[in-house]
Amino acid sequence: MSDSNDSATSATNNPFAGFAFPLIELGRVVVTRAVLEHLEREGVDIQPYLHRHEHGDWGDVTPKDADANLMAAIHGARIFSAYEVAGKRVWIITEADQTSTAVLFPSEY
Repeated sequence: MSDSNDSATSATNNPFAGFAFPLIELGRVVVTRAVLEHLEREGVDIQPYLHRHEHGDWGDVTPKDADANLMAAIHGARIFSAYEVAGKRVWIITEADQTSTAVLFPSEY
């Protein structure tokens, strides 16, 4: 993520990000085959990104999306994060009931 990108936010824009406790439950995590192959090929562990997501660091999202995620964490709606992972954009989406989280490429949505 670039610090000069005004359309994106980071943990510093979220007052809850970086806390020791998770803001949300991930539930069952499902990673698409394409993302899994990319992670394996690049030698990348998805766990740090899942940790960021559940602790309120939504990655490369607009301020509007970050605000929506905060409200979703409070009121129980879908939560969306986006990260650059080894040169490819990856989305992490937790369902409103927090029973499942999907890790996928935007093209797979």
